[in-house]
Amino acid sequence: MKPKRPALPSPAASLTASATVAALLLSLTGCGGDASADGDGSTVTVTVGYQSRTINTVTAGTLLRSLGYFEKQLNALGDGVTYKVDWQDFATGAPITAQMTAGKIDIGSMGDFPLLINAARGKQLGKPTRMVSVTGYNLRGGLNTIVTAPGSSLTSLKDLKGRKVSTSVGSAADGTLVRALQRAGLDPYEDVEKLNQQPAVGASALSSGSADALSQFVAWPGLLAQQGKAKALYDGAQLNLATFHGVAAREDFTKKRPAVLQAFLKAQTQATDYLDAHPVAAAESVAKATGLPAETVYLYNGAQGIATFDPAIKPQLVAALKEDVSILKDAKLTGDVDVDAFVDDRYVKKALGTEAYAERLAATPPDPAGEVWPKGAEKTLPFTSPTALLKHVAAHRGSVRAAYVPDTTTGTLWFADRSVWVADGTRLLPFVTPETARAYVAGHGGARVVTYADALERAS
Repeated sequence: MKPKRPALPSPAASLTASATVAALLLSLTGCGGDASADGDGSTVTVTVGYQSRTINTVTAGTLLRSLGYFEKQLNALGDGVTYKVDWQDFATGAPITAQMTAGKIDIGSMGDFPLLINAARGKQLGKPTRMVSVTGYNLRGGLNTIVTAPGSSLTSLKDLKGRKVSTSVGSAADGTLVRALQRAGLDPYEDVEKLNQQPAVGASALSSGSADALSQFVAWPGLLAQQGKAKALYDGAQLNLATFHGVAAREDFTKKRPAVLQAFLKAQTQATDYLDAHPVAAAESVAKATGLPAETVYLYNGAQGIATFDPAIKPQLVAALKEDVSILKDAKLTGDVDVDAFVDDRYVKKALGTEAYAERLAATPPDPAGEVWPKGAEKTLPFTSPTALLKHVAAHRGSVRAAYVPDTTTGTLWFADRSVWVADGTRLLPFVTPETARAYVAGHGGARVVTYADALERAS
């Protein structure tokens, strides 16, 4: 018997619930907006909501906070106001949206699907928000991954029929799951039993066997893979549809304090430049603040990482956001969302300057390449071919902290020792999932899947 389509709240019910939450928050915390200023307006508190462990938002959250750039930009305004920054850390984007619509958070960072919900809730409650910049993005969709338990017999999406899959409904990872299942010929609501769980709960469910698969966003898939608690089943980059994280701000805040927002965006750009110039140091800093392994942080945020960081709002990302609306509508999480009205790049363009902004819009991510992170090193070693990387690893087995390789077909970076390897003549080719490896083998006579140990031996 097919699992039943989950009973999801109607837009009206969602609006009622959101309004109730907003009203409760306001009643508990007092008036929003300019309540952050003292009596004479000489001191203003700016409240920033962020997700420390959603590490593709670090340039607007964890890393930015540790570097102190926002505070420095505010101090440099010279407008006679003393500014204080209240950093509030959350596990997901939903509570940030609730606090923003209650007038208690001025600026918040979250993923693309939560950004759309943020836009919808803001409009419904008469507290409109605007997307003002981007943090980390992947033009193919590689920030989201579906994983299974290490010993699972599941090897393709079709194997998920009749199975339990954990995800966070309304997240970008849920969107990846829905789209991936549809492309595999499965109904995402009838053919699988979707468990709506927070990432940490879903990870536990996968480990305990109460979930057969987990679809999640950065950094959970990489973390579980590194820990040997999961293996990749589906690489989100197979969708070839951009996914990203970005920054939203309350419209009333942006209009009343545009200089403060521009100070934030200038600081975000500084943090982005720092991450690009010092990727290892940035990964270590984020790891220290979040408790995540630095090796996992680097997988996503490193020099060749899955994410590219840039505050510019690229047209490809806006186009992807428009395509995401239908997924949320089908799940009855939002109605129509006017993406063009929600996206507002005026502030980041002014913060960066017109010419610099145009250059960032035109910039493209670096070509995928492998990296080895030697133990004790402050820099990684780049490699132009997987075979060359394996040869180095084989010769330095005791001194490699982590090794990363890009998937042969999607370019998604993955841990070398967690990748699926294919030997094609003298070439050794890595893949994130067994399915993409099998597809390659099927199209290349003589190619075959080999173990990581065998790949190392062949390269040495």
